[in-house]
Amino acid sequence: MSILVVTEQRDGAIKKASYEAVRAAAKVAEAIGSSVAAVLIGGSTEQAASFGGFGADKTYHVTDERLALYANSAYAAVIASAMQEAGADVVIVPATSMGKDLAPRLAVRIDGAVAPDVTELNVENGEIVALRPIYAGKALETVRIVSAKKVFTLRPNVFNAGTADEKKADVVAFAPQLPESVFAAVSTGTSIASGKTDVAEASAIVSGGRGLQAPEHWPLIERLAEALNAVMGGVATGASRAVVDAGWRPHAEQVGQTGKTVSPTLYIACGISGAVQHLAGMSSSKCIVAINKDKDAPIFQTADYGIVGDVFEVLPALTDELNAFRNA
Repeated sequence: MSILVVTEQRDGAIKKASYEAVRAAAKVAEAIGSSVAAVLIGGSTEQAASFGGFGADKTYHVTDERLALYANSAYAAVIASAMQEAGADVVIVPATSMGKDLAPRLAVRIDGAVAPDVTELNVENGEIVALRPIYAGKALETVRIVSAKKVFTLRPNVFNAGTADEKKADVVAFAPQLPESVFAAVSTGTSIASGKTDVAEASAIVSGGRGLQAPEHWPLIERLAEALNAVMGGVATGASRAVVDAGWRPHAEQVGQTGKTVSPTLYIACGISGAVQHLAGMSSSKCIVAINKDKDAPIFQTADYGIVGDVFEVLPALTDELNAFRNA
């Protein structure tokens, strides 16, 4: 049973979740005595070879210009062809925005099944067993896919990619025949906020809620995020649903059940009470810091560290301390 990993690049840069997925696949492959192949659409030959440093034996590199922008039917057709070429029965996909859209379409195409948003992969008696949160993170579900073809999507920032070694994957130029029907719907362009880290991939998130009271107070969140970014990098700003619904912030920053699910190393919740819908999107964060003036706010039940105080006093103080630490 071979394992194929779907990797992703955007604007010529490989997404970190792709390296995490390759490493996770390599660990599973070692346990079941299998091999790992990656498939990269776009990007460079060097990038395709780099997956070897994380455990891939081979990378199928696709350079078809028609695939420069994501098209779900076409991408599913490419992955299905790569599966056949690699003799793979298992596909691992990063649970990015693209991966979440691609995985179910691929599963239907290959007559398989998908286990989404997986946070742990294990092998029991030669069988891959996945663990995933359900009921807004209140329970964990053990999943065994019984169909012959299996698709798993892995939550970003949960699986550790580790450090790449010097091994390079064998790069195979792959050009499957794609009928025009798979290009019935295509992207004509993308619009991405420049200089912004996607909350789903951030190593740390400073998130604001209704406790900020008004959009003109949002710079308190941004200044803390900037100070933290100067110290550790990879910091994004997030928002609760109430803030997004009020029009203060774009939906791309919403964390929660109806927004994005995140798993950063550090999550700072500022003025967020901790409704179950929000907790569903961030409870898997490795360290949660809550700032709220209500000592009985539900967020404190989930937080590793809690600060009972006014965000208008605490946030500037934290920002000043971070800047002083950076400049020391």
